Amino acid sequence: MTEFIRKRVSNVRDDVFSGITVALALVPEAVAFAFVAGVDPLVGLYAAFMVGLITSIFGGRPGMISGATGALAVVMVSLVSEGNAMGAPEENLGLYYLFATVILMGIFQMLAGILKLGKFVRLIPHPVMMGFVNGLAIVIFLSQLGMFKKSVNGEKSWLQGEQLYLMIGLVALTMLIMWGLPQIKQAKKLPEALIAILVVSLMAIFMNFDVATVGSFIRDGGGEGLKGGLPKLTLETFAKVPMTWESIKFILPYSLILAAIGLIESLMTLNLIDDLTETRGNGNRECMAQGGANIITGLFGGMGGCAMIGQSIINIKGGGRGRLSGVVAAVLLLIFILFGAEYIEQVPIAALVGVMFMVVIGTFAWSSFRILNKIPKADLFVLILVSALTVIFDLAIAVIAGVIFSALVFSWENARRIRARKRMRDDGTKIYEIWGPLFFGSITAFLDKFDVKDDPESVEIDFVESRVSDHSAVEAIFNLVEKYETAGKKIHLKHLSEECKMLLYKSSPKFSEVIIEDIDDPRYHLAANPEKFTKGLFED
Repeated sequence: MTEFIRKRVSNVRDDVFSGITVALALVPEAVAFAFVAGVDPLVGLYAAFMVGLITSIFGGRPGMISGATGALAVVMVSLVSEGNAMGAPEENLGLYYLFATVILMGIFQMLAGILKLGKFVRLIPHPVMMGFVNGLAIVIFLSQLGMFKKSVNGEKSWLQGEQLYLMIGLVALTMLIMWGLPQIKQAKKLPEALIAILVVSLMAIFMNFDVATVGSFIRDGGGEGLKGGLPKLTLETFAKVPMTWESIKFILPYSLILAAIGLIESLMTLNLIDDLTETRGNGNRECMAQGGANIITGLFGGMGGCAMIGQSIINIKGGGRGRLSGVVAAVLLLIFILFGAEYIEQVPIAALVGVMFMVVIGTFAWSSFRILNKIPKADLFVLILVSALTVIFDLAIAVIAGVIFSALVFSWENARRIRARKRMRDDGTKIYEIWGPLFFGSITAFLDKFDVKDDPESVEIDFVESRVSDHSAVEAIFNLVEKYETAGKKIHLKHLSEECKMLLYKSSPKFSEVIIEDIDDPRYHLAANPEKFTKGLFED
């Protein structure tokens, strides 16, 4: 009992410290993504608070952090700009169209959860996961390079001279602290990311360093500051956005795209954290939570969001395993907005960049370099393809392309495995023993095995080592039966499993005449009734 309580208390401490670190890292990210989408920074911060809080409590993956993300923000840019063009500049219609779209996006995500589509994330191949992780690490790294620029007369230019060296020095110091603390035995359990941020922040404040801070970052982007009030119900959305077919036609494509991107990024992050923690999350529950969070966020003036991979990894690496870590991060973010703006605005951007660089190092699958010459070329191509598409386009396109290519390769490889062993029985019947899966990819090779013209009067096709998988396979068998009967020859099918027979019987009554039901081959009973065999084998 004492051991149980000690573990729980230790986990609470880790969750709280990790949540504080995540909250600090969330601020510039949420602000930056709001700028990308073309909306006020508070719209991004409110989204990070509401989505983060709701998914932390109700989501399918404890320890996963959600909020406003770049993957969604890049799609929202054109939505907001097109919405603004529909009215006068002072109306700011794009913002209200964004809120309406986020609400509809949430409805689609909840539908995905109701239909239990979250389980399909298990079909994502490992090379796609590795490519996604590597591409993501590169994207996070490239996004942080923008922090090495300063705004001069509205134009961004690279830091130079003393400012650049100071920025690099503080980033390096942050990384050194995060690397060094776990090496010290007495300091292993300390939250290295939080300590690094505090040390670098205090150093910059008391030594009066001329460096970019969270506050200057917000003001350079056109914002007025971090301080704000509680999120309010934006009923203006329903007044500003008319419920007409034109409005639905405008927001529907955006809401579908955003829902798909949000779910793919969230479920991929869930999968990644499952691997890191060696536990199993619930994809369908996450779909429901993400959908509900986005509906509420849209109603209360947030830009919507999904899982944030960088912040989730910060949380996991910092020891955050429970729902408390996400709740702490979300609540602290709101406290920053309400009461702590002046303090958080003094945090140097360099400290947060250093934390994110350590996330990049921890995220990138360095093992992929060791296996380059050890995995099939198709898997290597998928790994590189997904990495490149993640960087060039976005996560959703990369994952979908990787899964499609992997599926095509799998289909092609299985299509080549179809075999037919031919033999003659004493009564003159020719037997074709089929080996391998029969589906749309293998039907051409399957049909090429038969010689209708020169075969004897009686033919049997033995499916003991094969399986009829789809409608294309059924059609191929039906056409083959027709060809033999047209040539005046008898054909029979045997050793079909119960599922395969039902598939054929439903497609045409013709099969009831050619399928042999009376089976005495023990191999068939084993193949057709594996449950019965297993039950008999393992029962006492």
